[in-house]
Order: sequence, then structure tokens, then C-alpha cells
Amino acid sequence: MSPQDSSPPASRHAASRVPALAPGSALRASDADRDRVAAVLGEALATGRLTSLEHADRLDATYAAVTVSDLVPITGDLPDVTATSAASPTDRQEVGALFSKVVRGGRWLAGRHTRLSATFGALIVDLSEAVLPGREITLEVGAHFGKLIIRVPEGAHVIDEVSGMFAKRHISGGQGGEGTPVIRVVGRAAFGKIVVSRERTDWNLPSNP
Repeated sequence: MSPQDSSPPASRHAASRVPALAPGSALRASDADRDRVAAVLGEALATGRLTSLEHADRLDATYAAVTVSDLVPITGDLPDVTATSAASPTDRQEVGALFSKVVRGGRWLAGRHTRLSATFGALIVDLSEAVLPGREITLEVGAHFGKLIIRVPEGAHVIDEVSGMFAKRHISGGQGGEGTPVIRVVGRAAFGKIVVSRERTDWNLPSNP
């Protein structure tokens, strides 16, 4: 060890892991940087350190962050988590309508992979005000003798990978600009209807499709 380096090995190792989040850094944030912060927020939500509203607000700020210094205050009052314990509750979600009409809208936290299903029912999902945990999310959709209506955020880039059999499907959203969310829609419609659009259409559906 050189005379100038008097810090213990453990301190030097810890410091080597956090320079990317040093306050005042003008370094552009990467997706990995944002994901690390999202993992800390997810752990804080799971352990009760953050309410669901606080978690949604901070997660929104996380994925809107441009530089590393933008990320620093988001977790300043929260403990760090290791990579192995950073399973986020936002990774997967499932919303379904079975012989019923279900509406999910307003400010809510979507999952990176969200499964949406309508079976002999109607499911309406509004993502226009939702907090999206990442630049790209996947919607796994299924409509079996049911109707599934999804409203995506303004400017979203929608990737259509949905197949259908004896079904009606209308998926739009087009090409979004740089930095806009990417929504990949996968799945299948059978004897049902799937609509993905930026417009608020088909919202007043009857209870039985």
C-alpha cells in the first residue's frame, strides 16, 4: 500500500462501486443506473419505507433522470440493496377480467411485463397516467370471448406482435420520438376483441361483451 493510500481495503472496494452516483456528476445516466435506483425503490416499497404513492413518484423521477446527479437525491434517505436482493415488485403484474368488467386507470404502477386478459368479460386499461418502470415494457394480452381495450401514453412507440383467430384487433400508436416509452404488445385474441390506441375509445362497454 502506498503512503498516500491509507484507506482500508473495504472502503476502497465500496468506493469503487459508487462513483457513478457521486453527487454533482454531469455523467449521463444509463439504463443500468436507473435500474439500480429502481431496485432500491422496490425494496423500500416492499419493506414499508415508502408508500405506494411515494414509490410511484420516485420511480417516475428515476426514469426521467438524464444525468447521474439527477438520481442521487431519489434514494438519499434509503438504504442500498445488493443485486441479489433487488427483486422489484414492478417486474411482473397481472390484471384480468373473468365474466366481469374491470377498469384500471389513473396513476398506477405498471410492471415491466404485465399480463392482461379478458375472458367472457371486458378489461379496460389506461396507461396514459401510469408510471412505467423502464423505457420499454411488455404487455402480454389475451382476449378469449372478451374485449380488451388499452390506452397508451401520448407519443408511445407501440410494437405489435399480436395474433388473432376469429377476432377483431386494432393496434395503433405508431413511431414515438427519442426517449418516448416503447410498449411491446404480444399475445393472442380468439373470438374476442383487442384495441390498443392513444385515443379514449370504447370506454363505456357493457358488462357482458
